[in-house]
Amino acid sequence: MEKRLDEIEKRYEELNRMLCDSEVISDQARYREIAKERSDIEEIVTTYRNYRKIGRDLEESRMMVKQEEDRELRDFIASEIAEMEKKLEGEKEKLMFMLIPKDPNDEKDIIMEIRAGAGGEEAALFAGELFRMYGKYAEKRHWKVELWSSNETGLGGYKEVVFSIAGKGVYSRLKYESGVHRVQRVPATEASGRIHTSTVTVAVLVEPEEVEIQINPNDLRIDTYRSSGAGGQHVNKTDSAVRITHLPTNIVVACQDERSQHQNREKAMRILRAKLLEQQQISQEKEIALARKLQVGSGDRSEKIRTYNFPQSRITDHRIGFTLHNLEFVLEGEIDELLDALASYSKQTAIQG
Repeated sequence: MEKRLDEIEKRYEELNRMLCDSEVISDQARYREIAKERSDIEEIVTTYRNYRKIGRDLEESRMMVKQEEDRELRDFIASEIAEMEKKLEGEKEKLMFMLIPKDPNDEKDIIMEIRAGAGGEEAALFAGELFRMYGKYAEKRHWKVELWSSNETGLGGYKEVVFSIAGKGVYSRLKYESGVHRVQRVPATEASGRIHTSTVTVAVLVEPEEVEIQINPNDLRIDTYRSSGAGGQHVNKTDSAVRITHLPTNIVVACQDERSQHQNREKAMRILRAKLLEQQQISQEKEIALARKLQVGSGDRSEKIRTYNFPQSRITDHRIGFTLHNLEFVLEGEIDELLDALASYSKQTAIQG
């Protein structure tokens, strides 16, 4: 680890010298590129230098405690040594996390799909609650949420809802949310007070740049139809809704929430690109999985990842055995503690190989 950190520090000093070079300063594009690389490794270098300083101080204190004859002073130095050893271990762990290669998608925006699974209207209502939960979380982080397509039920739930979230580090925070979310509670319509179990599936798709996914127009079948909302009310009296089928993969996407056929088609194409990218990534992950266990589950939408138990106000993530007893708080968008636990587990797994 230290050999690699020495190389990073050497590169950091080299970049500092380059930023003072008159030729680099006169080339703004080159200057920005070097400044960004320097900024990307600055925290690692600062942490590494602090780690080494603590290590030097620790060695000095160990020498002192051996030479000190005064028992009271020796005990004091020994307590200082214990504190420094703790700090050194903390800085080492921090450095190990920093050296884990970053997911290239972490800074990208996402498209989320939430669909009611088993449980009928109760599943649809919970799909709506998850949609609101992610929306509130996005609002707290000043991310932009845009509704793309939805199929509402009469009671205010959603059979399905598709939306995008744009902002800094969106995918890095929400990438572990794909999978089956299970809810256990007494439905308002249940007279006997029995607890029902329903499921909702969540998909988190990276929104790719157009250049990342090239689609041959000849591979598409595009159908238009009349948009409709909850209760069969027509949103639009023209054929503005769009359904696109990608023939080679048989992936079907539809969008109907915009009044313009052109806008619905554009959004449907963005969803299709995201789904094709996801398919590529799943294929790559399967290859990686042959070599080592995936970091946090498979991300497969058929995998049960979490249970929301309303009678006990309990939320449990089954992938990491993590439980919270503040379900109402979580559904208000306070999900950082849960996401932090998932990210930490993922990093620890990556360190262990």
